[in-house]
Formats: sequence, C-alpha cells, structure tokens
Amino acid sequence: MRDNKNFKPFTYKVDIKNEEISNPDNHIIRKLSSMKGQYMDEKAYEEMIKKEDCILYEVYEKFAPEVEGELLQGMSIVHPGKVGNEYFMTKGHFHQILDTAEFYYCVKGHGYMMMENPEGDWAAEELLPNTVLYVPGRWAHRSINIKSDEDLVTIFAYPANAGHDYATIETKGFRKLVIEENGKPEIIDNPKWK
Repeated sequence: MRDNKNFKPFTYKVDIKNEEISNPDNHIIRKLSSMKGQYMDEKAYEEMIKKEDCILYEVYEKFAPEVEGELLQGMSIVHPGKVGNEYFMTKGHFHQILDTAEFYYCVKGHGYMMMENPEGDWAAEELLPNTVLYVPGRWAHRSINIKSDEDLVTIFAYPANAGHDYATIETKGFRKLVIEENGKPEIIDNPKWK
C-alpha cells in the first residue's frame, strides 16, 4: 500500500498518436497465452498460439496511494485482431471492492465495453472517439476492439484501492460475446458461460 501523506499533485501527457502516456509507473502487456479459455473457438485459439503468442492489449498506469479517496489512472490499448470470429479483448474483471466504479474515455478506434453484474444484468456500450463510458460499481467489464486495422485506445480512472478480480471471469467467462458475423459485430450468448 502506498502512503498518501507525502503524495504530491502531478501531471502527465497523453500522446494519442504514439499511444502512450509520459512517465508511466507500470506497463502491462497481455499476450494471447494469458487468455486461455476465454475465447469461444478453442481450436482457433490453439492454432494461433502455435504460430505466435501475439500481444492482445497493453495498459499504461499512473499509480496513486491504494487508499480510499485516491484514483488510479492510465491508458488501455486493445490491438486489432480476432481469434476465430471473436475480436481481441481484455481479460475483463470485477473490482475486488465490488461497489467501486470506473470511467473510460475513448480517444481512438471503435469497440465495445461488455459489462455484467452478479445479479444477471448485462450491457454492451459502443466505444468511439470522444465517448465517455461510466461503469457503475458491481459491474464486470471488458474492452473489445472491433476494428481490423486500428487500436482501441481509452483513458481510464478508478478508485486506487478497488483492486481487480480476474478469477471470477477466468472461471465463468462473460454471459455475452462480441463476434464478427457477415462483416459486422454481433452480440451472442456465450455457449461456454457457467
């Protein structure tokens, strides 16, 4: 846990063209191998991973003290591509403190944020440049890039003490998937949802 008594105000630059932020505190790189079991077409997944463990998405973070009242922020980049007919996506997560919210500001690309809550509700909101998305507390969320030739880039912020619960999604998956059907995105039921 970081101490917020000596934490100072700061600024950083967002470079949309080069898809980076200045002086990130952390750079997460998620490869195809980290998404085992998350894609519907397991055969297509296995064939892809044999050829290359490609990068699906990256996250640049600016840290803050992990205490109530502080905000962690950064940039998420989901690269273009598909596993079978399912678009590249982030792992998706609930927050460990379930009632914490998050916001996203889309700066580049075209995609969806797939969301669901423990009560069984789900939503899929379209992400386009200059779109702000509010994800309420209790909602798991996953970014999905539906462009074949451009990254999906978002800026995000959430309570620094929220934490991430990836395990629930890794075990259950999301109720809905976004696939390409006849050249356009379609939202379908996840046949593997538990």
